[in-house]
Amino acid sequence: MRRYVAAIFSLLLLVAAAAHAQTPTRLTLADALRIATDQSEAVQIARAGEARADADIRRAFSLRFPQLNFAGGYTRTLASEFSSAFESSGPICDPFVVDPTAPLEKRVAEIERAASCGSIGMGGAFDFSNLPFGQRNIYQLGLEFSQALYAGGRIAAQEEQARLARTTAELTTSLTQAQLALEVTRAFYDAALADRLVAIAESTYAQAEAAYEQTRLAFEAGRQPEFELLRAQVERDNQRPTVIRRRADRDLAYLRLRQLLELPENAPLELDVDLENPDLPPPLPFAEALATAREAATEPPLAVRQSEALVAIREQALRAARAERLPTLSLTSSLAGVAYPGSGAFPAAGDFRANWTVGAVVQVPLLTGGRLRAGEMAAAADLTEARAALQQTRELSELDRAAALQDLAAAEALWEASAGTVQQAQRAYEIAELRHREGLSTQLELSDARLALEIAQANRVQAARDVQVARARVALLPNLPAGLR
Repeated sequence: MRRYVAAIFSLLLLVAAAAHAQTPTRLTLADALRIATDQSEAVQIARAGEARADADIRRAFSLRFPQLNFAGGYTRTLASEFSSAFESSGPICDPFVVDPTAPLEKRVAEIERAASCGSIGMGGAFDFSNLPFGQRNIYQLGLEFSQALYAGGRIAAQEEQARLARTTAELTTSLTQAQLALEVTRAFYDAALADRLVAIAESTYAQAEAAYEQTRLAFEAGRQPEFELLRAQVERDNQRPTVIRRRADRDLAYLRLRQLLELPENAPLELDVDLENPDLPPPLPFAEALATAREAATEPPLAVRQSEALVAIREQALRAARAERLPTLSLTSSLAGVAYPGSGAFPAAGDFRANWTVGAVVQVPLLTGGRLRAGEMAAAADLTEARAALQQTRELSELDRAAALQDLAAAEALWEASAGTVQQAQRAYEIAELRHREGLSTQLELSDARLALEIAQANRVQAARDVQVARARVALLPNLPAGLR
């Protein structure tokens, strides 16, 4: 019995969880923008560009600091041309020893004896074991130090390039976020529009179905001819494909919105938006920016600022290319320890011999085969291109502003013009339905009134969607890429 109760309880929990999982998430535009910004791959890529720019700043700034490197190595000599240079080919004899107190004749005799048996010269008088030639085991440890003293302005140019690149990366992130916000806003209102168009199509189909049932009853009562019945049936059946098409459009609109929000394909959503509000207030996330959007901008748009930063980067690149012709001065120092232990032995601390040098290096390019000139030409061409792109961006930004304001004005005018059309079409349809029910009009008159009402409702909600999207675009315009429609 307990197992049975536990199983029933578990089943109820699963049913409750499934029901909770299918509960639609009520989504506002502000929520959609926040989720999209947190989940967008494009924003993540732009932020990665900022991190990369930070790394470039560190890399450029590091050139001003001393550079210290450690190197260690081991060499095992298997065969050497010097292996026989230290071997004695003469007879083996006592080492050469000269007694300074002995008579001259004895000292000369000792020299002649040592020379005849090989004790003088390459024989055994000198110890060559500490020389590097042909040693079996060589251990090397070293430190390399360098400090740039003068680089002709190249380091300063690279630092400035890195800082400007960081500014460009920040602007790119802002532009990406603004573009994403506009895309999400469009998708959000497209989904809301698709919802309302489905409702309008289903309502029109229900009206056509009701008219058909009314005509059928009248035909069966002998008050309507068969022609009117057939017309009502055709009107109803013709509305069915419209409903199917509107539902398909709604599914695609919601799929696009879910993709931008990185939500599962079948995640239930319920949009918190009212496109039929008579006041149609601006979207809340853009209300503050929209209030000042029609005024003259005090700062250039982000796209123009980004192009200006790119021009400055190209100028620094040209400066660095010209600095390649100037001499460079560096302070260098090297500290190395070398040991030559015996065969198969590891060196001890006392086996190492030290080499320590300090110097200054001056490099002056004299002949590069045209490489420096080519670098200057390429940098100058990049600068010319960046300046032309800046001018183009300024012109596109001015055009975008004018177009956005004109689109908003046109959308608001269309929305205001459609305000009375829906009420008039609704009233005309009610009259036509009453006349048809009383037998005072034909099915054609009722169909025309129904079609006019459907078109008026669809135009009204489409105009509301266009107004909200146009408002969002005007509010986001200073932060949008140039030429974005």
